[in-house]
Amino acid sequence: MKQSRVNVIRVFRSPLDHRRGRLQAGNLVIPCALGRSGTSHSKREGDGASPVGRFKILQAFYRADHGPRPRTGLPLKAICPNEGWSDDVRDRRYNRLVPLPRSTSHEKMWRDDHLYDVVLDIAWNRGPIIKGRGSAIFLHLARPGFLPTEGCVAVERRMIRRLLERIGPNTRIEILG
Repeated sequence: MKQSRVNVIRVFRSPLDHRRGRLQAGNLVIPCALGRSGTSHSKREGDGASPVGRFKILQAFYRADHGPRPRTGLPLKAICPNEGWSDDVRDRRYNRLVPLPRSTSHEKMWRDDHLYDVVLDIAWNRGPIIKGRGSAIFLHLARPGFLPTEGCVAVERRMIRRLLERIGPNTRIEILG
């Protein structure tokens, strides 16, 4: 049976642990990890907070060598070993996918810890990009035990594919404070 697309994914912060929450996409409700500093209305680079607001989901990335191509209505791109994400405010390509190697600070998209095996690119600080407001806010795979992220939203591997099937280019993610 084909899933109908959801227009809004809502992320609710737990009242008991601000670093955890639940994600709701239609009738799919799943636990998630949030930033180590919880959520913030005034996100800054390196603060460890997940930004509060409603955002477009620009695209999804996946590691083709770590599983099948996900089914989704989002634009989808296979991650390459020579790709990173600039988190250096001095870099003219700040908060963008960048080629590696690179002399400026960046995150590797091709990770050994599997967190980025499937990644949704949340349009935080993207139009226009303001240096220092934070970069690389993704929805990605959670660490065991739902340990906090550096500001992203993270869910279990088995749930991210179910989520991807329900979303498309018109889906927004709303992170609540």
